[in-house]
Amino acid sequence: MERIRVIDSHTGGEPTRVVIAGGPDLLGGPLAARAALFRDQYDTFRSCVVNEPRGSDVLVGALLCQPENPAHAAGVIFFNNVGVLGMCGHGTIGLAVTLAHMGLIGPGTHTVETPVGAVTAQLHDAHRVTVTNVPSYRKHANVSVEVEGVGRVTGDIAWGGNWFFLVKDTREELHVGNVERLTDVTWRIRKAVNAAFPEPVDHVELFGPPVDPANHSRNFVLCPGKAYDRSPCGTGTSAKLACLFADGKLKPGDVWRQESITGSVFEGTVEPTGDGGAVAPGITGTAYITAEATLLVGSEDPLKDGIRG
Repeated sequence: MERIRVIDSHTGGEPTRVVIAGGPDLLGGPLAARAALFRDQYDTFRSCVVNEPRGSDVLVGALLCQPENPAHAAGVIFFNNVGVLGMCGHGTIGLAVTLAHMGLIGPGTHTVETPVGAVTAQLHDAHRVTVTNVPSYRKHANVSVEVEGVGRVTGDIAWGGNWFFLVKDTREELHVGNVERLTDVTWRIRKAVNAAFPEPVDHVELFGPPVDPANHSRNFVLCPGKAYDRSPCGTGTSAKLACLFADGKLKPGDVWRQESITGSVFEGTVEPTGDGGAVAPGITGTAYITAEATLLVGSEDPLKDGIRG
């Protein structure tokens, strides 16, 4: 019987499952190389941890790794129901709270290595974290695509640790009861964008007015595996901040309050990096531990590797 120890949390409603023991030995070196090894040789482990029957489509996994730089707090490889992710904002918040729960870090600023670069996580208390993400930027502004069954859609293509298409003119109602419609529309948009542009866009964001007037906007984010983000999405909010900065609508010192479709909120700030129009986004959110568990993987179980689409 194989045993995999995990700690689960949620950040603004979006779950993270941190693998703390029982994961594959990915040797050492840069996280990007280890992530490629994980993707190419250990995909059954990924599926086992996050897919049904032990997980679900919405669950994001985080494989805790030794950092290449021993002065850093941790290394991490994020993954979901369909593959490996470059960066995950809500997951980094969840990871920081998990490390604190384990007694490995305390309040203060800590560096976390990811496959797309090092980020910092400032632990304010047991639940509240600010992540300074990788440099984020807008690649294409105001591009239009014809979307089957939807019509012409205009938006920006931006990088926030993952590639996003941020829709500017959504006509959809952004509430949980409309998720089936929103999923269909954003999936169609994603296919149209990827047919027209070389950037491998794997997330699509819709925006609308917030329910709480204390916030600036509400979003719906479609993730690569066709699940929607219950949080405002850390990398998606980073991409949004980069676009706002490029449009002159957000400056250093301003705070952008991004509301998710479930009503949870991330606070976002920007600092120019000096590299073109790129910014270093700061994303603040809260996470809560929900479980400590040992996943059991029996060799006789025909679904031991998870149900894959």
